[in-house]
Amino acid sequence: MSGATGWTTQRQRTAIGRSGLSMPLRQALLDDVLTQDYTVLDYGCGRGQDVRRLEQMGIEAHGWDPFFSPDNPLDEHDVVMLTYVLNVIEDPKERRQALSTAWQLAGKALVVSCRMDWEQQPLRGHAAGDGLVTSRGTFQHFYSARELRSLVENVTNGYCASPVPGVVYAFRREEDRLAYLARGTISEFNWTDSADYVSALAEVVSFTEKRGRVPMFEEIPTDVVPLLGKISHSTLIRLIKKGADPNKVAEGVKRTTLDTLLYLGTSIFNGRTQLVDLPVSIQADIKNCFRSYQEACARADRLLLKIRDDTYIRGAMRNSVGKLTATALYVHQRATPSMPVVLRLYEHCGFVAAGRPEGWNILKLDHRGRRVSWSSYPKFDSDPHPTLNWTYGVDMTSLESQYQSFADRANKPLLHRKEEFLAADDPVAPKYRRLTAAEVRAGLYSEPTRIGLEVGWAAELERCGVALKGHRLVKRPSPARSDT
Repeated sequence: MSGATGWTTQRQRTAIGRSGLSMPLRQALLDDVLTQDYTVLDYGCGRGQDVRRLEQMGIEAHGWDPFFSPDNPLDEHDVVMLTYVLNVIEDPKERRQALSTAWQLAGKALVVSCRMDWEQQPLRGHAAGDGLVTSRGTFQHFYSARELRSLVENVTNGYCASPVPGVVYAFRREEDRLAYLARGTISEFNWTDSADYVSALAEVVSFTEKRGRVPMFEEIPTDVVPLLGKISHSTLIRLIKKGADPNKVAEGVKRTTLDTLLYLGTSIFNGRTQLVDLPVSIQADIKNCFRSYQEACARADRLLLKIRDDTYIRGAMRNSVGKLTATALYVHQRATPSMPVVLRLYEHCGFVAAGRPEGWNILKLDHRGRRVSWSSYPKFDSDPHPTLNWTYGVDMTSLESQYQSFADRANKPLLHRKEEFLAADDPVAPKYRRLTAAEVRAGLYSEPTRIGLEVGWAAELERCGVALKGHRLVKRPSPARSDT
């Protein structure tokens, strides 16, 4: 094999079978980087499972692989997937060439994914070059989030985005990159189906109340526009002003102002552009919420500076939803939209730097130093005291990221007082508050240093003679006495 390909390792053995779409492909579909109308090339497709599944979805897809399908044509496609290819190439120069070739074939976007440095520990093998040769004769180079993004940006000569750790998007057109970033920061309006003029006008009014401004015709779905008839823009504005609730419109302006500041604040990390190059919806928001683009950028820059101000950040955390400790603020995913905009920007900077992992539900923002962490407590809603499965964080000073798994630990960290991580009006918060009150009365929190891990918590439950039944605290059954 090595004679035919020139490889020094068994790269073809890394082409594993999958029961569903690969994670990078699924992410690209979720983020609308890949849509139904685009053509796709899977560069280094292995056995071609992703290609076949895309075809089943009605998407035109082709694959090329140097081992399994070397004779397939290599033509330009809208989106090129480079899925777990670079990490199996033992020669750094060849890696760079493969990345460069994939980029040349990408008409709209390139999606690059690699294995991350925290995945190295379970593998057995010996060191070789800048990686590891496994017991199966395959090579793996494990990337940090920063290293992977830097490599892609260097080869593509442009700013990239990382939606999740281990995946990087490179866009051919700047407007496509900006549109992707906007989708992650600006609250979208979900248009519902309209059957007639009245329902279509009601949808336009709802958009105005949520966004704080009248929608442009470009923003109205093509199936809704005909239902509005041939009314002029001035007539549409008059009808909307008559039907919209002024208080809701004012709230919409406030919400959109904060979303726009969040977008402009993080855009500086990806290269801030001119107003005319922004998505038309963002341009309309800026014109509606600010006196000028310069004013909007200046306010966003001041907000960025406040992230560095310890006193300001602590003040924002004291006035935020979530659980504030001596070192950090912890917030459930459902409550993060209610955080002050400076804390939302703090989290979003971490996302831009290292990607936001799938499956997280607890956010941690340090106020001693600057570090963003996302953690997974899979049974947060069902378990009264859910245990930690993993955590992923990025240091905002060095931009280095770290992943830590707790899945195999016998004594995992667990949460208490779940209501403190949520917004006060969360529907389940009252149930959690009742449980906490019962646990306090039972004396379970009298030794807080003992209850942070499973073993210590179990010991306290036994000491206090109580047990948990769902989200209720009950008396522990007395042990049966044997007759003598």
